[in-house]
Amino acid sequence: MAILTVNAGSSSLKWAVYPLDRQGQPQNATWHGMAQGLEPGGQPQVAFGLAGQPLRHGASAPCAAPHEWALEQLQAGLRASGVEAPAAIAHRIVHGGPDLAGSTWLDEATLAYLKTLEPLAPLHQPHNLRGVELLRRVWPGVPQVGCFDTAFHRSIPALHAQWALPADVRALGVQRYGFHGLSYDFVLHRLKAHSARGNQRVLMAHLGNGASLCAARDGRSLATTMGFSTLDGLVMGTRSGALDPGVLLYLLQQGWTADQLQDLLYRRSGLMGASGLSADMRTLRASADPAARNAIALFTRSVLHEAGGLVAALQGLDVLSFSGGIGEHDAALRQDVCRQLAWLGVRLDEERNAQAGGTDMVALHRSDSTVEVWLVPTDEGWVAARDAAAILASFNRKNGLQPA
Repeated sequence: MAILTVNAGSSSLKWAVYPLDRQGQPQNATWHGMAQGLEPGGQPQVAFGLAGQPLRHGASAPCAAPHEWALEQLQAGLRASGVEAPAAIAHRIVHGGPDLAGSTWLDEATLAYLKTLEPLAPLHQPHNLRGVELLRRVWPGVPQVGCFDTAFHRSIPALHAQWALPADVRALGVQRYGFHGLSYDFVLHRLKAHSARGNQRVLMAHLGNGASLCAARDGRSLATTMGFSTLDGLVMGTRSGALDPGVLLYLLQQGWTADQLQDLLYRRSGLMGASGLSADMRTLRASADPAARNAIALFTRSVLHEAGGLVAALQGLDVLSFSGGIGEHDAALRQDVCRQLAWLGVRLDEERNAQAGGTDMVALHRSDSTVEVWLVPTDEGWVAARDAAAILASFNRKNGLQPA
């Protein structure tokens, strides 16, 4: 018995297998994989391996139906891991909108509702739902669960979720939703298990191609940098982050179309736009081009700027954590941020920080630091598996069988 977690994107399909113990609780992932190059004109390739170890590259072949090929690779790998069919499939879905406050079964009505939210997350939502459609064909009798990045932030107070807009606009669902919720849920779970302060004033930095900060207190989201869409807040790989809306009005006056603006904000801005070189922090770190240095500086400045506002919302800080591709692997970024947060009492153990970056959770603060600093490798799949297992167990207790 195992939960299969799936994260379907425009050009990739990622998955992991979480065995269930005798009580139906998910254990650590035992096997994971990823198919990439699934975009039109791409070169499909699959990689897989034991969880906690680097992925090993496997089959690679151009094909006319790349997503179907990726599913075949997933099925073959699942069988090789000893699982013929999962007990349930948990899908990471970016947007749950104002109506879905937690993970839920993906029935026809729920899927129809989620489709209406595609304009709010055009880079993610359509592909997340496409993954559900594909997996239903493969295992039509296996229950599927949607796990939403927005759900974790439903605890945000109304004052933090609202903008100063007229009631008729707010009635259209225009509010701050927040994202990266599965990651923040996992990070808080780990912090509470390892630190006596994990339930106090916590600032979590999920830094990757998509990036955001979240302020949590008493184990609940209080405020976050992403808003109505996945564009707001921090500079990201190809996304602009916070931007004066007057810029968009000006570009509209210059004849730009909505499609051009969407392409600019989601695909041509951020680290890529500022550097003109790459959206990958590793490439920028290795470059001597001044534009690369400038892009990194803009990213760091945005983290510090947004952190100041969230610390004010928390009225102080007890714990700072780093996760995500950049947060977990870029020691220089962590050092720069912590040095510039020294006014809060942050004292980084620079030697330990330089050595950190594997799969283990690591304390990075010095003994004289008034703020704990942690590197927490995130596992969004575990949260999705936990929620799917709980929903499955509840259904079974109530009905004595699994849903068709």
